Amino acid sequence: MTTTADRTAPNRLARGTILASAALTIMAPAIIAPSLPTMEQVFGDQPAASLLVRLAMTITSLMIAVSAPVSGMIADRVGRRPLLVACLVLYAASGTAGYFVTDLFLLLATRALLGIAVGGVMTAVSATITDWFDGPRRASFLGLQQAFASLGGVVFLPLAGVLATIGWRVPFWLYGLAAAVALFAFLAVRDRPRDTPAVAADRGRAVTGHVLGIYALALGATMVFYMAPTQVPFLLERLGIGPALVGAVVAGSTLTSTLGAVGFPALRRRLNSAAITTVSLALLGAGWLLVGGTGTAFGTAAGLLVGGAGVGVVVPNLTLRLSELAPPVWRGRVLSGLVAGIFLGQFLSPLAVQPLILAIGVGDAFTWAGTAIVAGAALAVLKARKRNTK
Repeated sequence: MTTTADRTAPNRLARGTILASAALTIMAPAIIAPSLPTMEQVFGDQPAASLLVRLAMTITSLMIAVSAPVSGMIADRVGRRPLLVACLVLYAASGTAGYFVTDLFLLLATRALLGIAVGGVMTAVSATITDWFDGPRRASFLGLQQAFASLGGVVFLPLAGVLATIGWRVPFWLYGLAAAVALFAFLAVRDRPRDTPAVAADRGRAVTGHVLGIYALALGATMVFYMAPTQVPFLLERLGIGPALVGAVVAGSTLTSTLGAVGFPALRRRLNSAAITTVSLALLGAGWLLVGGTGTAFGTAAGLLVGGAGVGVVVPNLTLRLSELAPPVWRGRVLSGLVAGIFLGQFLSPLAVQPLILAIGVGDAFTWAGTAIVAGAALAVLKARKRNTK
C-alpha cells in the first residue's frame, strides 16, 4: 500500500543532502581532539588553560543537549528546512571561526555556538526523515542516517589528525564543509506538509511516560558507550599501546556502529522495537565485559567492535519508535529530546564514571558497566516472556 509519505518521497539530491548533514553531526565536537595538546601549549599562559582547552571540546556536546529542545520547537513551528539551512550556516561560521580567534574564551564561545548548530541540524534531519517516509522505508533511511553519522567519525576524525600535523588550527576548516551542504539544503530539501490536529490532543499523546523512558534509555546507553573514547586510551596506555594504535582501536567501535546501522532495516523486519533494544543492549554489555574481562589489547579491540554494533542499532531503533509515538505536529520536539539525551550522555559519561574508576580501576569499571547492561537486557527478556505467558 502506498502512503502519502511514499508518494511525496524526495529526489536523490534531497536525500543525499540529508545524509551529508547527518555525517556532520556526531563527529563535530571531537574534530579538534588531535589539536588539544598543542592548544594547551599555545594558551598555556592563560589562567586554567588546561581545563578550558578540554572544555573547548565538551562544551559543544553540552550545548547540543541544552539547545536541542528549542530546536525541536522551531522545527515544529517554523519548519524543518529553515532550521536545517540556518543551523548549517551557523555550523560553518562558528566552526571555522576557531581558525581565526586568538582568545581562549572567545574560542569557547564559538564552540558553544557550534553546539547549538549541531543540535538544530540533528533535530531537523531526524524530523525531516520521519516526515518523508513511513513504514519500512522510514526504518531503512533512519538506518542510513545513523550509518552516515558514524561514518563521519570514521572519515573526519583521522583526517583531522592528519591536518593537525600541519597546524593545530587547520582542522577547524573541516567545519566549512557545512556551507556547501547548506547550499544544497536550500536548493533541494523541501518540507512535507504535516497534519495539524488539535494541540491539546497532541500534547497528551506526545508527552508520555514511554517517551521519557526512551530518553532515559538513550542517556544511559550513551553514557556507557562513551566510555570507549574517554576511558579506553588510559586502559591501553597501561598495556603499553601507542597513540596511533589507540586511535585505530577506538575507531573500531565507530566502524561497527556504522555496520550495525546499515543492518538495522533488515533486523527491524524480523524483530519488534523492544526486542531490538534488548539485543542492542546485550551487545553493548557483552562488548564491555570483553573489554574489562580480558585485560588485553586484542580483547579490548574485540569488545569495542561488539559494543559498537549494539549502539549502531539502538539509535535508529529509538528514533523510529519515537517517530511512531509522536504526532507530526509534535515530532520535532519529541525527537529533539532524543538528541538532548544522547549528547547529555556524552557530556556526563566521564563525570559519572570517574568515581567508579577511582574506586576499582578502569578495567573493572568496564566489567561492572557491562554486567549492569547485560543484566538489564536479561530482565527485559524475562519481563517480555512473563507478559507473553499471561
